[in-house]
Amino acid sequence: MSTAGEQDADLSLQEEHESKTHRTKRRDGDRQKKKRRNERRKGGTRPETSEEDDDEEEDNDKDVVRPECLSPEELEKLKEAVDERKKLIQSLRGKPWPMKKKLVTLRESQEFVEKYEGALGKGKGRKLYAYKVLMTKKWMKFQRDFENFKTACIPWEMKIKEIESHFGSSVASYFIFLRWMYGINMILFGLTFGLVMVPEALMGRPYGSMPRKTVPRAEEASAMDFAVLWDFGGYAQYSVLFYGYYNNQRTVGWLKFRMPLSYFLVGVGTVAYSYMVVIRTMARNANESGVGDDNSFNFSWKMFTSWDYLIGNAETADNKFASITTSFKEAILEEQESHKDDNIHLTRFLRVLANFLVLCCLAGSGYLIYFVVRRSQKFALDGLENHTWWERNEVNMVMSLLGMFCPMLFDVISTLENYHPRVALQWQLGRIFALFLGNLYTFIIALMDEINLKRKEEKVVKFNITMWEASLYNGTVLENSTAPPVTIHPADVPRGPCWETMVGQEFVRLIISDTMTTYITLLIGDFLRAVLVRFLNYCWCWDLEAGFPSYSEFDVSGNVLGLIFNQGMIWMGSFYAPCLPALNVIRLHVSMYLQCWAVMCCNVPQERVFKASGSNNFYMAMLLVILFLSTLPAIYTIVSIPPSFDCGPFSGKNRMFDVIHETLESDFPPWFSKVFSYASNPGLVLPFILLMVLAIYYLQSTSKSYREANVELKKKLQMQNEENKRKNKRAALKAQMDLEEARKTAQEQQRNNNASVQDQEGESFDFKY
Repeated sequence: MSTAGEQDADLSLQEEHESKTHRTKRRDGDRQKKKRRNERRKGGTRPETSEEDDDEEEDNDKDVVRPECLSPEELEKLKEAVDERKKLIQSLRGKPWPMKKKLVTLRESQEFVEKYEGALGKGKGRKLYAYKVLMTKKWMKFQRDFENFKTACIPWEMKIKEIESHFGSSVASYFIFLRWMYGINMILFGLTFGLVMVPEALMGRPYGSMPRKTVPRAEEASAMDFAVLWDFGGYAQYSVLFYGYYNNQRTVGWLKFRMPLSYFLVGVGTVAYSYMVVIRTMARNANESGVGDDNSFNFSWKMFTSWDYLIGNAETADNKFASITTSFKEAILEEQESHKDDNIHLTRFLRVLANFLVLCCLAGSGYLIYFVVRRSQKFALDGLENHTWWERNEVNMVMSLLGMFCPMLFDVISTLENYHPRVALQWQLGRIFALFLGNLYTFIIALMDEINLKRKEEKVVKFNITMWEASLYNGTVLENSTAPPVTIHPADVPRGPCWETMVGQEFVRLIISDTMTTYITLLIGDFLRAVLVRFLNYCWCWDLEAGFPSYSEFDVSGNVLGLIFNQGMIWMGSFYAPCLPALNVIRLHVSMYLQCWAVMCCNVPQERVFKASGSNNFYMAMLLVILFLSTLPAIYTIVSIPPSFDCGPFSGKNRMFDVIHETLESDFPPWFSKVFSYASNPGLVLPFILLMVLAIYYLQSTSKSYREANVELKKKLQMQNEENKRKNKRAALKAQMDLEEARKTAQEQQRNNNASVQDQEGESFDFKY
């Protein structure tokens, strides 16, 4: 015998079945009605129908809402119903419903909106409302298309997303950083190309019109040789690519363009812009990371909310699947690292040993650079034309090889330390940073020695030029006093050594050699290694994929430091070689495509995948340090070393910054130059710098206190969350115990009832007998 609850359930199921049947019949009737209308439009005659179909058609016609038949209250209710259905459509994706129920609800809501949305309003109001609805839909579609267009306009966005889905956010952070560097260099290239190179090429004096823009007669025979052009000599040396080509004429062209002033301001402006962008990016990253990650129910969120149900492309779905898998690996590693318990004494010993080995490597590389620089100075004194290609480029090649092999050695040493992968990456970056910084400043010291040699040579050349001009003048006067002045071809005029062009050539050669070394290492170390492992694994003695050599992993630390120090050399040498930003743009553009291909084709994901949430700002901090360290030598040469006397836009001046004083005296009122001289007084500059330092210290201390307060608040919230979890767990356990006790009580009562029934049956049986 069924209970009342079971009867109610049966009735509700029956009603639900009847409602579903009614909806199905109604939907079928609508379809048949549309079909008959289409047949009428096409054939022009009404097909034969049964009386039942006519009745269904009449019923469906009665369901159509006519605005003339509705009162204002009913129209308002209908409008509210339409708005509710629209909100339901927008929030349907987040409903915890089965997919079948979501699809049915979505279809019904869309049909309801399409059917009744145009029926709102009366007369002109109805048309106006329909027009507003139509324009709202068009505007929403335009916004979606515009957002998709903006995403498509982001360079290499889909490539980076694909790499992130297969290799994790740590590898993707390198390519995001490379794209950011590409944007910075595009701005630097625009400044130097538009304000320095193009005005000199279009409005300056043409090639061959003066000695500094002409190849010397002794070098004309080999000026177009490939070996000479590869070293940026010959015609490349006497072009707009380098400092020495630019004339010291105050204005050029019919626009009266101030070439020396523009050259100086562009050099200062590129550095100032780089400082501004780097600091702004660091502040934005700090604000974004200051909120912190909420790790509560991390795996539950990833399990139930990671998939995007709007994906309709098979390739996108594969990338999303790989991205979710990688994010689970990252979360599992973070959870394991948070609960890891190691032998603290053994860990400390291994970390001290690793740091000792790293210091030995740094000392050895520093001594090797010092030894090679001393050799190069001897070769320079003997004459570079008497030595081989390796001896001429020994410093650049040794620096490139050290930058290629030392990070691999540091990576092997770092396995002893057993750090978290993110901490290990930062230690690796710091060590490679120290290595590259030592190499770079050793290279700068070598350049300073060469600059001193060029300046000594310049004094001798000045004396020889004076004697040559005097002898030429005396000879022409003695021969014929009425003869016209002697015209000498610019290629035959003696000239002094231009140490600024020499510095620019050295930086360009270093950039080219570093680029070639990187690409050759990529092709040999990654591509050929992957080809050998792929095709020789079937016929080899051991498993090449699992053992040696195996597929290579992407070296995040080495590539990031390579980018940072390459950019440091651009900042340091672009004042003497305006072509450096253009070369770096080409290099970064090729590197993006080549390294993306190498990662997806030749590399395998790292064994310990980790999130790079804290790495981007660390990259920016190192970039800021190298920006500061790279501007120091340039500032020293601008302020303290006199420019060459016969080349460059500042020739004939005592210091390069004298162009500012010359402009103030010639183009501004006297009071302005006087105010500027007072403002540049060290008595005012030093207190202003001290005030800025104090303000920065105060703001840093304030932000540190806010950060600590946020950390404490997060800890309290986490503790409160854990306490709530424990309370909920205790409440659940208590409810479970109460349920078990109630179940036991019910079972005991059932047993007692059964026992009493059996006793009654036994008593009745005894009574019968």
